[in-house]
Amino acid sequence: MRTTQFKVLEEVSLNNPIFIEGLPGVGHVGKLAVDHMVDELEATKFVEIYSSAFPPQVYVGENGIIEDMKNELYYYKTEDEDANDFIFLVGNCQALDTDRQYELCGSILDLVESKGARKIFTVGGFPTGQQVEGDRVLSAATDEETIEMLKEADITIRSADGGIVGASGLFLALGRLRGMSGACVMGKTPGYFIDAEAAEEVLVKLNQLTGLEVSTEELEQRAEETRQMILKAQQMEQEMMNRAMAQQQQSQEDLRYIG
Repeated sequence: MRTTQFKVLEEVSLNNPIFIEGLPGVGHVGKLAVDHMVDELEATKFVEIYSSAFPPQVYVGENGIIEDMKNELYYYKTEDEDANDFIFLVGNCQALDTDRQYELCGSILDLVESKGARKIFTVGGFPTGQQVEGDRVLSAATDEETIEMLKEADITIRSADGGIVGASGLFLALGRLRGMSGACVMGKTPGYFIDAEAAEEVLVKLNQLTGLEVSTEELEQRAEETRQMILKAQQMEQEMMNRAMAQQQQSQEDLRYIG
């Protein structure tokens, strides 16, 4: 596999959909919030995304069945024919390196733009390194009009205090080049655990911004599922490190024998 591949499960026509991204990141705030939106809205999966940009591994479930590294697109049609529909991007990984992150995000934007998407919300965590008090939601946007919309939702606007790393920032940057507008909605989080509380705060603001009414009651259960996913990933990383160390040790012993 050399490039991003899309497995289209259903061809769908959508009404000016809003594109919402929630991939793994700091505190897994974005993943928790958007996975939860997909579940609560009973959104429909219509595309699976596979890429050589993803980590070279699979997860193994309790029943021995593997789970691929992939991203997925879901759609949700609102009952009001004049209202926006929605496209959600979720998954169990992001791209590993810069070049392939650009290629992957660009390819996904090609697809959602072909469905009529012109507005983007990316969702992530803002690391504080300590316990969070007070307002937990920050945002940055592509344009002044969107900034005003965020202020009306009583969301704190980020100052010039750094960047937005990964897909959450890149989708906005590449989208703006295409004439799309959007914002990154971030939940303040210590950053060293799965933060369901930050995800809940972000979800409340997303409801305001999008007009959706997604309940937050089951977010803690979603957080536990994410913890198990992270545990599996950490176990796999440790196994890879152990194998690499064993190979290095064997090579050193072989060299001593030759000498």
